[in-house]
Amino acid sequence: FCLENTDPRMRGRGIQLLSQVLLQCYSLLQEKEVLHLVLFYESRLQDNHLVIPSVLQGLRALSMCEVLPPGLAVSVLKAIFQEVHVQSLLQLDRHTVYSIITNFMSTREEELKGLGANFTFGFIQVMDGEKDPRNLLVAFQIVHDLIAKDYALGPFVEELFEVTSCYFPVDFTPPPNDPHGIQREDLILSLRAILASTTQFAEFLLPLLIEKLDSELQSAKLDSLQTLTACCAIYGQKELQEFLPSLWSSLRREVFQTASEKIETECLAALRALSACLSRSVLSSDSEDLLDSFLSSILQDCRHHLCEPDMKLVWPSAKLLQAAAGASLRTYHCITHSVLPLLLEQYTKHMQSSQRRTILEMLLGFLELQQKWGNVEEDESTLLSLQAPVCSVVFSALLDPSVQLQLVGIKALTVLGSLQGFLSSSNLELVVDHLIRLALHEEDSQSSEAAMEAAGSLAPTYPKVFSGHMVPRLEKELQSGRAGKGESNHNHHSLQQRCLQALAAVSTHASIVRETVPILLQHLQKVQKGTEARNTQDMISVCQNLHRVALQCQQDAEGCWYFHQTVVPCLLAMAVQAAMPESTHTLPGKALLEEEVLAAMIPVISAATTHLSSELAAQSVSHVVPLFLDGDVSFLPQNSFPCSFQPFRDGECLEAQRRLVALLMAFVCSLPRDVAIPQQEWLLRELLALSCSCNCPFTATTAAKCFAGLVNKHPAGQQLDEILQLAVNRMEPSLAEGPRRTQALTLLLWVTKALVLRYHPMSSCLTDKLLGLLDDKELGTATADGFSLLMAESPDVLHKGCHADVRIMFRQRFFTDNVPKLVRGFHGAGPDVKANYLKGLSHVLNHLPKPVLVTELPTLLSLLLEALSCSDRVVQLSTLNCLHPLLLEAPQIMSLHVDTLITKFLNLTSSPTMAVRIAALRCAHALTSLPTTVLLPYKGRVIRALAKPLDDKKRLVRKEAVAARGEW
Repeated sequence: FCLENTDPRMRGRGIQLLSQVLLQCYSLLQEKEVLHLVLFYESRLQDNHLVIPSVLQGLRALSMCEVLPPGLAVSVLKAIFQEVHVQSLLQLDRHTVYSIITNFMSTREEELKGLGANFTFGFIQVMDGEKDPRNLLVAFQIVHDLIAKDYALGPFVEELFEVTSCYFPVDFTPPPNDPHGIQREDLILSLRAILASTTQFAEFLLPLLIEKLDSELQSAKLDSLQTLTACCAIYGQKELQEFLPSLWSSLRREVFQTASEKIETECLAALRALSACLSRSVLSSDSEDLLDSFLSSILQDCRHHLCEPDMKLVWPSAKLLQAAAGASLRTYHCITHSVLPLLLEQYTKHMQSSQRRTILEMLLGFLELQQKWGNVEEDESTLLSLQAPVCSVVFSALLDPSVQLQLVGIKALTVLGSLQGFLSSSNLELVVDHLIRLALHEEDSQSSEAAMEAAGSLAPTYPKVFSGHMVPRLEKELQSGRAGKGESNHNHHSLQQRCLQALAAVSTHASIVRETVPILLQHLQKVQKGTEARNTQDMISVCQNLHRVALQCQQDAEGCWYFHQTVVPCLLAMAVQAAMPESTHTLPGKALLEEEVLAAMIPVISAATTHLSSELAAQSVSHVVPLFLDGDVSFLPQNSFPCSFQPFRDGECLEAQRRLVALLMAFVCSLPRDVAIPQQEWLLRELLALSCSCNCPFTATTAAKCFAGLVNKHPAGQQLDEILQLAVNRMEPSLAEGPRRTQALTLLLWVTKALVLRYHPMSSCLTDKLLGLLDDKELGTATADGFSLLMAESPDVLHKGCHADVRIMFRQRFFTDNVPKLVRGFHGAGPDVKANYLKGLSHVLNHLPKPVLVTELPTLLSLLLEALSCSDRVVQLSTLNCLHPLLLEAPQIMSLHVDTLITKFLNLTSSPTMAVRIAALRCAHALTSLPTTVLLPYKGRVIRALAKPLDDKKRLVRKEAVAARGEW
């Protein structure tokens, strides 16, 4: 009845119902039903305009039918092109037309191609004048497919270009809270994909790009440059020939005149792409070589600027030349053949260090490009023919008193060394001489460190040169004994430190490591036997350098195992020797047992262990664990000790031996998870007993950390449950009363962390014990600080680097489970312990990922504001650090509390603690990111209040005050 009704609105409702049904069941239709429906819908396209939207919906459903008879796709599109004025329809109906075309293009490609250029022309009419970004994204995809799938464009190439290029450059700003999520960048990339997809557009596109490049609009320039770069991937000499002079002129002007770094970067990328494009093009015998003439223009316009005495356009010119040279090996040879001799000549002409530095930096840029093309080829390379003058310039820079020139020289030296076959053997020896001189004797630490880095990067390329020349000389300097005549002890000590650093830095090849490690260990033994007051610092220094070597060895399995089996037994032997009863009375023995020295040995042993294969680690663990449990010293290099090593036995005389549990921790907590630890249950019980009963805080803490590290990796099951229950039974009475409450709390914190990281069910029970301790007058403050330990990354145990079981979102889970309890506890706590809850809360929030924190902000903000009034400086600082990113990331929520925030921040700018003053000023600065209308009423008050910290006695506070007040 509806379909035959004379009222177009009623007919429209009937067709709408039919179309909605078809959209649900199009996949169930048979071929003859589809034929019948298509013919019906085609005829309806001639009906009243009110009916058309529903007809198009029906055709969209039918366009998705797999059983659509051949020829109907063409028939439907012809009817749409002929009968429907698409651009007069509403956005949704236009989108439907694009969807029909897209569906047919993906399923009926051959049929549509049978239409020839008529299909292209029909689509051009459909798209012409489209303005809605949602539709444009689909339309752009159709145009891209037309070109990419080789549909006939016929005589309509220019029309297709016009209908798409009218949107270039894209000028679109999405409305606020746009539900469609279409960004300007989406449209830019879709349009660029069309414009840069065919060479047929070149004659129309390149003049357009040049025109937009010459405009004043930054975004148009950027878009044009990026599009030009994209086009160069498919263009050849034929397309570019006519436009090269104009393109070069525009690019040169932009680089010489622009103040925008982005535009300069894109100009250089476009120039590189143009040069690469011309390098790729295959020449016919009679055609002109465009690359040569293009590069000649570049050289003609840029080369003379390199010689100008004021050096105004030196850098822009150098960047343009380097961009062209970086395009291909051919362009590199052409440019460097002309430029390198000139730069070398200019270096010799100019005497000022600053000018020489500029010239050498330009030379360095060209040398780095040579790295890109690999080895120096003898037949074509300009660089090889200039070997002597290049080396001479670089070596002279290394001798210059200017540190900045030296640093560029060291960089250049590193690049030259990386070019295989460039440096002769005599030059290499000179390189080593210069590096040793700079590393050991150069006053400025920057040059010294840079020389060591350079040695480290060149050593793997020339291992024989560095092990034969550099290592022996460094060893000789290190062993040269006391300060020489006219040399102060301080200078001699400084030289020794640099020798150690240089030995570590150069240990970047397995063969060199085998020479440097024994030297470092020998020096450590020598220091241990010495009696000087600075022994502790010297030992720490050797350990830090051994740690550097360990890190450099980690990626080489052979080097890693050599380091491990050489260094770990040696360090353990020295420590055991120092811990023997009679040696603890002498100064040298004691130095090795000091906390700082043991703490420096921990990362060495850990780094030497983490990258071992499971087989080698198992081999090592079978020696180290029996050393601590059974006193088996047979695998140690010096194994004749005056008495037995029993660190887990009772007795005051064994206190020194117990400190070495720190080294056991470094080893066992760094093993891969699949390595079985011999006598593990016994070891865990001994560690548990030591952590609860030891009077020495350092030993008790390392035992607790070792216990926690093993528990974290222990396979789940009855054995683990038993050991955890044993730990709880040991901790509870000690926490309740007695002299060792602090040790018990330390153990509780580390075991809780071990279980929280792996989502163990018992972690919530232990966390509840910690929450209960916040009310304790004696342990409350330490417990609150412990929440930072639970959430932070631990440097030596319980992190992913040492194979700990760390679940990906443990912080979020801890937050969800425990913050509500902290808030409830705070509200129910007495005034003397409220600060503990605030401190615990601020530690948790400080380590939480910011996006999670922003979502929870409304419920927590009032508590954070209360924390700012707390008298505890740690709570204040932690809360300010927590609020600072939130002011930037959640301005709408923060705006609601602006009055309170301003008052609190301004009060804290006069805190007696410098760190709190700085943090408060940073927050006052961050307030300026809130909406201006919210801030204006407070502007005068804040500016007046921020005048006071401008006179603060601390420079760092004044600096923050200037920044904050200026912004206000």
